[in-house]
Amino acid sequence: MYIHTLARTGGSWESLDVLGAPADGPVAFGGDLGPQSLLAAYRRGLYPFPAATEEQRIVNELLHEADVAAGAVKVLPGREEPFSIAWCSPDPRPVIPVREARLQRSLRRQLRRTPEWTTTADMCFERVVRQCRTGRSEQWLTDDLLRGLCVLHELGHAHSVEVWEGDELVGGTFGVRVGAVFSADSQFTVRSGAGKTAVADLTRRFAAAGGLAVDVQRDGDHVRLLGARPVPRARYLALLTGRRATRPLPTERLPARRLAG
Repeated sequence: MYIHTLARTGGSWESLDVLGAPADGPVAFGGDLGPQSLLAAYRRGLYPFPAATEEQRIVNELLHEADVAAGAVKVLPGREEPFSIAWCSPDPRPVIPVREARLQRSLRRQLRRTPEWTTTADMCFERVVRQCRTGRSEQWLTDDLLRGLCVLHELGHAHSVEVWEGDELVGGTFGVRVGAVFSADSQFTVRSGAGKTAVADLTRRFAAAGGLAVDVQRDGDHVRLLGARPVPRARYLALLTGRRATRPLPTERLPARRLAG
């Protein structure tokens, strides 16, 4: 079945019909988590969701084996166990237009009361990614994915934002930049509000770099409070291939309270 499906995909990212894929669930399985594959996937509007355990891989297979057999979900080359990596592209996609980003009133008040908080970008990328998987029940940030993301960071495609309380890292977020879109993968919070502060700071820095939108991948009340709104997949894919943000992401240390306006 897998060999037959692979023959239909042509073995390339370009062969995936992301626009016509199901709105919910994976677009594809398989492939690998090397930097070239990751960048190709993000450029196609996909992000990875690896299975960290054999049990999770089996669940993927049970849930989606029929879709794969029918050709609705493709299988990419690269792994003996293709169901160990899912590639997702939700429709609609929650996106924060950088000029419309906002903070809820309680967080603005908190930032005004915590003048010691500062933010930076790209100061400790790997540390932020590792913090984002600490204590999570779903360990989709596997070692393979972490290694691939760190190489993307070294190549200038992946970035992190850090929130500091003095010398202590209390929050952060990271993701991959594609043209005028920043796809934010995850965030972490040690102090209440620090993760949301990191995302808000990312939108401000990305706007300064000429970016248009921050994709937060998964919808929810917490991202709606930051200004996220659902964008149809076709429009999201057009954003990826439209105007590019050519200026570098500002990395200097800045006071977090500036975000309160």
